[in-house]
Amino acid sequence: MTEAKHFYIITMGCQMNVYDSEQMERLLAPIGYWPCSNPDDADLILVNTCSIREKPEHKVYSHLGRLARAKQKRPNLIIGVGGCVAQQEGERLIKRAPHVDIVFGPFAIVRLPDLVRQAVEDKRKIVDVKAAGAVEPLEIKPAGFQQGRATAFVTIMRGCDNFCTYCVVPYLRGREASRKPESIVEEIEHLIAAGVREVTLLGQNVNSYGMKNGHDCNFAQLLESVNDIEGLRRVRFTTSHPKDLSRELIGAFARLEKLAPHIHLPVQCGSNRILKRMNRGYTRDFYLAKIEGLRNGWPDIAITSDIIVGFPGESALDFKETLDLVKRVEFDNLYSFKYSDRPDVPASRFSKKVEEIEKSERLARLQEDQLAITLKKHQSLVGTSQEILVEGLSKKSNNQATGHTPCNKTVNFSDSTAEVGHVVPVKIIKAFAHSLLGESQRCYGSLIDKKGGMLHAA
Repeated sequence: MTEAKHFYIITMGCQMNVYDSEQMERLLAPIGYWPCSNPDDADLILVNTCSIREKPEHKVYSHLGRLARAKQKRPNLIIGVGGCVAQQEGERLIKRAPHVDIVFGPFAIVRLPDLVRQAVEDKRKIVDVKAAGAVEPLEIKPAGFQQGRATAFVTIMRGCDNFCTYCVVPYLRGREASRKPESIVEEIEHLIAAGVREVTLLGQNVNSYGMKNGHDCNFAQLLESVNDIEGLRRVRFTTSHPKDLSRELIGAFARLEKLAPHIHLPVQCGSNRILKRMNRGYTRDFYLAKIEGLRNGWPDIAITSDIIVGFPGESALDFKETLDLVKRVEFDNLYSFKYSDRPDVPASRFSKKVEEIEKSERLARLQEDQLAITLKKHQSLVGTSQEILVEGLSKKSNNQATGHTPCNKTVNFSDSTAEVGHVVPVKIIKAFAHSLLGESQRCYGSLIDKKGGMLHAA
């Protein structure tokens, strides 16, 4: 019997990369590779990369620097680099990091088993960044070692057609293509059979799901099909583009019992002038009208967003308009970043670049304002009882479990025996900026159910 080999995957960036890494795991199992928890024990190490901003790209080369030392100690170690940096750099990546054996882009994940075989058997460098491959994943059943979790991501579409002037995604992940709805439903059913009770549907712009592929199913209709799946407790989705947020989708929050009351709706900026330069396709007032529609339909819905500060040409007045929008909307949370040039995108050629020190000051001010809003919202939950989807033990203490509310608030609570995938009633007793502390109320009755939940933040 052939001795099993082991792999270790370093995943960087967004939720779609998490899903892609899980696809890699499923494809490696049939060729005799199993996961390990320590990279020192691995025969194959894969780095699944992100290039949406400059900082994550720098982290890639930091990882590769450490792996160069591992390769010196173990010459037979195979090192692969996947994801968006691989797609972007191709052959240049091997020239910069000659200890790398395989470079493969997102389209090449389906070909990974063959790429690994070639690297092992032929002892040669392999670069596969061909923008060719079906949108449907090759393997939709979880591998044996992917059992026992309560939550999972499911990618429903690939690519993007929006071409925001700062974004590399359309160039690296291609144009929009949607999976077949029946394939998505089947994958979720397999996940439920493996213990999953909450899924998050993923796409660069899930709101435009099905518009191009002739599946006779839009995103709201897909959510209805997922809502009907037996054994599923909750469904979430990300990311939504404001310009494609339909009345039908807004209405789904009140209509579909399993759809969690949370939406991530990136605004990016509060200034009409900068939104136009970003090619976002909407105005400030349009965005605020969507927020009003969401809250009219479901008053307690949690709304999170993305904001870029220091976009080329952003003036002090433009930034003030962003701060004003944040104050008006009162997001539950905000993912905010300093603008950085990305290769070959239009914004990289724009004039009037904002100085780095000014970007840092604006980011700090924005985050300070949002922190106060988030803390106020968290404090309003103290004393309430929340249904928490148990994900495991808290990172803070082995005497605590952790999970999320329907509105996606992180809760650590005193119940180390709570089982993953169960829903536990928890009384919130203390609020922090990034999480909540609670007490399990299981002593007042049995578990509500065996259905459970999750969160991943890029």
